[in-house]
Amino acid sequence: MTKILVVDDESSIVTLLQFNIEKAGFDVVTAEDGKTGYELALAEKPDLIVLDLMLPEMDGIEVCKQLRQDKVETPILMLTAKDDELDKIIGLELGADDYLTKPFSPREVVARIKAILRRSAGKSAEVEQEVAPKEKALHVGDLKILTESYEVYLQDELLDLTPKEFELLLYLANHRGKVFSRDQLLDAVWNYDYIGETRIVDVHVSHLRDKIEADTKKPQYIKTIRGFGYKMENVKS
Repeated sequence: MTKILVVDDESSIVTLLQFNIEKAGFDVVTAEDGKTGYELALAEKPDLIVLDLMLPEMDGIEVCKQLRQDKVETPILMLTAKDDELDKIIGLELGADDYLTKPFSPREVVARIKAILRRSAGKSAEVEQEVAPKEKALHVGDLKILTESYEVYLQDELLDLTPKEFELLLYLANHRGKVFSRDQLLDAVWNYDYIGETRIVDVHVSHLRDKIEADTKKPQYIKTIRGFGYKMENVKS
């Protein structure tokens, strides 16, 4: 059974989430402080972590940072009571896959969990449809994208990409030369209706540029189309 780790210091929220997530067919492990949550993430090896931002012992950002430093790539859904874009962006920059601002509905949490698990398992319909059955790799300039093993190489050096970064890069690479708005990328890659949350796309594009571009101020691969969105250039090797 798919295992979900819920880390939140509010007992009522933990109980509510546990009930609804188990009702959706998942196994649930819980913690009410960051240190315990971090330890359970290592010991229990959950398939996904629902992680509150404000926690005793270790806050959610520190837990997320430490797990990523430990090379734990478990998808993380960050919860925050703060309506502060900076906190959300910091969480995403440290490797969180998604976030929800409190208050939220349990049904929305379950929907996000299912969407993240689909993406992390490589079962997103959008991505699967764009990869030819016999196509083992995509080549764009010095980038080699292995579509089955979810690996990306730049000049034969393996890049450390999050699942979301990989899917965004793969989608753009499969549509080289085509311009996409942020909303279109949200629909295609995130597979969820994030009304007004286009900053998520900007953050992930920024992360990808840091990892694939020689000069992020003059990107060679992912170009910004002012007033509209982004496109992947058809860079030759």
